[in-house]
Formats: sequence, structure tokens, C-alpha cells
Amino acid sequence: MGTPACRKLGGVNIQELREQALEANLALPQHGLVVFTWGNASAYDPATDLLAIKPSGVDYKNLTLESLVVLEVSSGRIVEGSLKPSSDTPTHLVLAREFGVGGIVHTHSRYAAAWAQAGLDLPCYGTTQADYFVGTIPCTRSLNPEEIEAGYEHHTGLVIVEEFRRRQLDPADIPAVLLRNHASFVWGNSPHEAVHNAVVLEEVAQMALYSRLLNPSLSEIPRALLDKHYTRKHGPHAYYGQDKDSQQL
Repeated sequence: MGTPACRKLGGVNIQELREQALEANLALPQHGLVVFTWGNASAYDPATDLLAIKPSGVDYKNLTLESLVVLEVSSGRIVEGSLKPSSDTPTHLVLAREFGVGGIVHTHSRYAAAWAQAGLDLPCYGTTQADYFVGTIPCTRSLNPEEIEAGYEHHTGLVIVEEFRRRQLDPADIPAVLLRNHASFVWGNSPHEAVHNAVVLEEVAQMALYSRLLNPSLSEIPRALLDKHYTRKHGPHAYYGQDKDSQQL
């Protein structure tokens, strides 16, 4: 329905957007982040206002480019695809619109979901987390009965945005959230980066749990060390890795 899959709409074309979303979704089981169909990934192009996402309830081994559903973010209208989009699509639409991120991942990965179900923030205890997140990964409040009844998935997105605004957090600095009683949503500048961040989140969630078990009185990482590890990978003074010219040699 609507726009031909090869048409260019000011940014990436729909085929390219579907390819990005398909790659991200197929990476979730490869990294052990999902069981059965417990998760989804989307690709968002702000230039075209289009988002491609996994269809609802379809097994990862059955995903094809054509099965990915493409929607207009501003209206929620389906532009391409004959299948129903993921039931979490309204959450993805809110996060894409409010945070402007290029990729979003939702999974019920075991350790991140454990922190979410416990209703706890994920403290930053070490440099592994500091390499990717500027400190604690927040856990939201619970949705109230009215929010659950009237547009549950849409209100899920609104509660996430509310939490970041309440704490004055930059979603670029902390590209993940724990939804209380539920699981995690993670994002990035691209679908590939969102998957990468979701893998890191699961790893640091496990590390934090074991660290707290070993030392229940454990304190969070010193701020100076946290800032050093984050800024050596991110921002204008980053020096980790090779520059683009060196990588082409």
C-alpha cells in the first residue's frame, strides 16, 4: 500500500530502511537477546519520517524484507507492508519522534529484564558501563491503570520520555531505559548501534548483579573515572579507536 519500495523520499529509500531493520532484528537472536519472538527492532529515518519495524508475532527465521512494516512516524500510518506491525510499535513511534534516534531495540533479555522487574535503576559500578552510558540507567515508574487501559504501548513511550525529562537526562548520553515491571528499550544513531547498545546493556546488567552479590555495600564508580571512560569514546575529545582515514589504509 502507498509508496513503492524503491522510491527515494529525501533520505534513505524504503528498501534501505527495511534492510537496516531486518539486519537489526536478525541480530537479536544471534546475540542471545531474545527467546521465541520476545523482542523487536526498528530503523528510523528522520529525513523521511519513516520507520521500519518487525511484524507482530512473526518468528525471526521467517522474516523477509517484504515482511517488515514501514510507517510514517508523525501519523502512525502504514506506508508499506501487508502484516500487522509489532505490538510495541506505538512505543517506537514515541521514542523516534521525541528522541530522534535512528534505531530502537526492545527485548526481554534476562538480566536487563531482571533489573526492570525489580523496579531498580541499574547503577554504574565499573568502566564497562561507563564506556557506553553516562552513569545510572534509569528505571521508570509503573504505568497507572488508566495508562494501561487507554493506549498501553503509546503510554509506555510517554512514560519513558517523562522519566528522561524528570531526571534531565540526555538520551544520547544514556541510550537505554528499564521499563518497570517489563523490560528494556535501547536506542542508537542507527539500528546497528541500537543492537550494539542492547548487547552491552545485557552484559553490564549481569556484571552489576554479580558485583552487588559479591559486595552488597558496593559504591558506584567514581565520577572522574566514569567521565574519563565515557569521553575517551564519545564527544569532541574522544581518542579511542582509529580515525576514518586510518581505517581505510
